[in-house]
Formats: sequence, C-alpha cells, structure tokens
Amino acid sequence: MALTDASTAAPAPAGGNRQLQTFPVLNDSEIARIARFGSVQHFARGSRLFTAGEVGAGMFVLLKGVVSVTQRDGLGHVVPIVRQGPGEFLAEVGQLSGRPALVDGHAEEDVEALVLPPAQLRALLVAEADLGERITRALILRRVALIESGAAGPVLIGQPQSPDMARLENFLRRNGHPYHLVDADQDPDAAALLAQYGDHQLLAVCPNGSVLVNPSEDALALCLGMVDAAAHDELYDVAVVGAGPAGLATAVYAASEGLRVIVLDCRAFGGQAGASARIENYLGFPTGISGQALAGRAFVQAQKFGVEMLIPAKVASLDCARTNADGSLAIALADGRRISARTVVVASGARYRRPGVPRLHEFEGRGIWYWASAIEAKLCAQQEVALVGGGNSAGQAAVFLSHHAAKVNVLVRGPSLAASMSRYLIDRIEATPNISLQPHTELVQLHGDPDDGLTGATWRCHSTGAEHDCPARNIFLFVGAEPETDWLAGCGVAVDKHGFVQTGPDASAGFPARPATALETSVPGVFAVGDVRSGSVKRVGGAIGEGAAVVALIHQHLTSNSAIA
Repeated sequence: MALTDASTAAPAPAGGNRQLQTFPVLNDSEIARIARFGSVQHFARGSRLFTAGEVGAGMFVLLKGVVSVTQRDGLGHVVPIVRQGPGEFLAEVGQLSGRPALVDGHAEEDVEALVLPPAQLRALLVAEADLGERITRALILRRVALIESGAAGPVLIGQPQSPDMARLENFLRRNGHPYHLVDADQDPDAAALLAQYGDHQLLAVCPNGSVLVNPSEDALALCLGMVDAAAHDELYDVAVVGAGPAGLATAVYAASEGLRVIVLDCRAFGGQAGASARIENYLGFPTGISGQALAGRAFVQAQKFGVEMLIPAKVASLDCARTNADGSLAIALADGRRISARTVVVASGARYRRPGVPRLHEFEGRGIWYWASAIEAKLCAQQEVALVGGGNSAGQAAVFLSHHAAKVNVLVRGPSLAASMSRYLIDRIEATPNISLQPHTELVQLHGDPDDGLTGATWRCHSTGAEHDCPARNIFLFVGAEPETDWLAGCGVAVDKHGFVQTGPDASAGFPARPATALETSVPGVFAVGDVRSGSVKRVGGAIGEGAAVVALIHQHLTSNSAIA
C-alpha cells in the first residue's frame, strides 16, 4: 500500500522480524484451515503462475514444489525477489481486489498449490481472524517492499526534476503503486529510447512493454490495469463518491455490516489528508502518522471487507430521478459507464482555492503546488520557497518542507496563525529557525516562463505597503477550500452560499413527510460527509467520525424504503 515503512504499514509484535512477517511459513493445521477457502491446482515445471501486468488467479498457498518470484520492468530488466516453497503463500495486497500482478511467479519444479480467488481470500481474512492478521500484514509489507525497491511497476524515463515527472510520480505514490525512475541524462539506453520518440520530455514503459509518451494519469492507470473496463451494472447498497478519510470510513463500516459498497475517486485514495506529511492530533497516534499511511490502512481495510474500488474514475453527474425499475440513484462516469445504487454518500471533499494572482494557471505543476509530498520536497532542496495559508495543512507542510528547503516563507493575510492553526503546530513553526512567518501579506505576482517554470514571486505587506521579491522557484498554496460539487448540479441537492452541501434541518425542504436526518441532503437517500458538507469541522477526525456515523442513517433509509416497498 501507499505506506512508507513497516511500522505504519501494519503494527508488528514487539521484537518481530520484518522478513519473517513478510514471508511467514504456515504449519499444517493453518493450511488445513485455509483449504476450505480454495481449491488444489497443479502447475508443471517452468510454467508461470502469475505475470506482471496481468490479472492473476488470487493467492497461492504452496503445498509442494518451489516458485521463483521476480520483478520485471518494461525494459526487460529482471530482478529476483524470493524463492518460496511448501507452507508459504504467494500474493500481495493487490490480490484482495483482483488487481494485476506486480511480479512474475515461475514454477522451478512441479508445483501443487491451494488457489484462493480474491473473493475467497477476503472471506478467509474475515473468518479466520488470527490467520487473517498475519496474512494481511504480509500482503501490505510485500507491497511496501516493492515500493521501496523501485524495481517493479512502470519505468518512467526523463528528467527527474521535470514537472511532468513530478506529476506522474505523485499520482503513483498517492495510489501506492511501485515504479522505477530512470534519469535519461545518466542512462544511455534510456536516452536512446527517449530519442526514438522525438522531442518529448517523458516516457512511461508499462510492465507489458507498452510505451506511453507524456501520458495523462488516466492513460497510465489504464495501461497499468489500475482501472477496469467492467460495466459494474449490478445494484449497490451504497455508492461513495470520494476516497478521502470520510469516504473510506463510510466504506469500511458499511461493508463490514454486510452492505454492498463501491467507492469512486477521480485521482487517488486519501484526499487532502493523504498529502499530509504528519498528522499528530488524531486519536491513537501519539507520535503522529502520515496522511498516506492512515489512508493506506483504511484502503486495505475496505478491500478486506469486499468494497469495490474504482480509482481513478471521474464522476460526471448524479441522476436523482430514480427512473430505474428498482428506484435506484444513478451515477454517470466520464467514460460513459453508469453506477446504480440505493444510496449515495457525497464525500468528494474540497480543493484548495486558486487565489487571484496573475498567470497562476501558467505555473501550476511547474512551480505552483497544492500539496507538499516527498516529490515536491526533493525539488526544493536547499532553495528558498514560499507557502501561502494558515490552516493545519499549511502548518504541516511548512514543517515538512523546512527539513528540505533552505528557507520557508509562510504568507498569511491575518496578524498571526492563532485563528486557524492548532497550537502544537504554531509552537513547532516558531521553534523552527528556517521558517519565516510573513503576516498581513499576500502573493501578488509570479515571475518566469511557463516552459522553464517559476523563477520567483512578489508579495505585498498590507500593513506597510512594502513589496518583496523572492527567488522562490516553488510556491505552495493552501488557501481556503472550494467544495467538489460540480457533479451534483441538476440533481436538486441543496448547497449553501459557498457551495457546500447542506444536510439535516438545513436540507429538509425536500422532505414533506419527515425532516432530513443529520447527514442527509435535500434528496432522500443522498448523504454528505466530511469537508464537502456545510458546517463540517474540516478535520480528519471529524471526517472519519461522520463517515462512520452515516452508516446507521443509511441502514435506517434502506429499512424504511424496504418496508414501504
């Protein structure tokens, strides 16, 4: 998953050995317990059990024989990972939902194995709690190892500092997908391949050998098999739009209670929280946890309970007319598919506002950023940067960037950070010598050429009128929030004057017989949770709480509608 170390990937017993946790050996009694979930299959010597880039059969529990597991990239490089024998199992976290394999598995001799398809693997993890814990930990640690090795997944060829490279790296990291970056200036073979495709900055080579030229995130996802082309025309109990903390919480709680759930997100799981370097005020994590690690755990947990994930998948609109014979709501995707659900949870969150600075759009992705991950931090090494915003996300980003940049200027319109930032973050910022707070200040001008990127900026102090030119080649914007609600237009879902979705008493105009429940919108059966909801507290803990609480209201709606029918 999209986790950075074993401690955040899956809590390990004290003194546990990571290698043994990653590749545990099952005893005979454990294999007997697993046997009822799978079927015995035989593979001849030299045959391939699974292939990188192709959807596999599921999890293999070896009964006889040895399998060699190797990594292979689109350039033909093969790296051995491990040889596994009787009592060991072959799978990583992608097999929970039937995703394409990231590695190859070859039978070194005749092999006999128990094969568990994804649905049966998930059933095992739920039914056998102790075994499920060990297997789940191993699946996550294997994905972490693949990410850390940088040898599996697509090969990205180009300039490591280029904006397009940063864009694709960020997309893959946010989705917990391993990849390998090759600097065309340092690798003659990569440079030769790049030259074959003309004057292009970047190539992406998929494990199946397909070569993409300056691909979009959607094109890369399709090549990697991250999204499927299935119709998904069955009726779901719950469709969740948005895979941030609120949406993932809804998915986990709803699916664990037996509801059929599908989650859709246009980019990656985790939402804005997924880009947070460290969250320290979330209950149960006294030393903090990265937003990516927290979201990664929830993402795996949801799949364990059978949640279907369509990421990336852009939602175009919501049809609330209920014209289907079953009276369901319909979600139209940008690719033409339609998802039918008895209830819909709006968890699409909010995006940072684009301040009215001239030429801003010219530098987005070329020096203007709306998040601060390790990829952007690498671009800022020993440079002076600027960050605009005074909320908790801005504070977390400033502290994170201070470990990489020579100086971090924090621009806020007000007199201080006290009105919008948690005290612990203010204290940390004040204690960090290379963070400089610029109060009463706003960004007014950007300098540079779109082709070469940002070269500097000008900001103005309102209290003195003085302007300051800064050679910042990277500026981070964490300014306010605009709700992601365009896809709700025409459905009758009421929003407030800022565009956030109204719920409860504020949305009861559409309910002639009863008031809307606390998290229900003006359309019966459509709920809203997290940052997109009017009046929400805009905190990770609040979003997760709302995502859990809405499940009881969904049950109430489904029960009342069933009784009426």
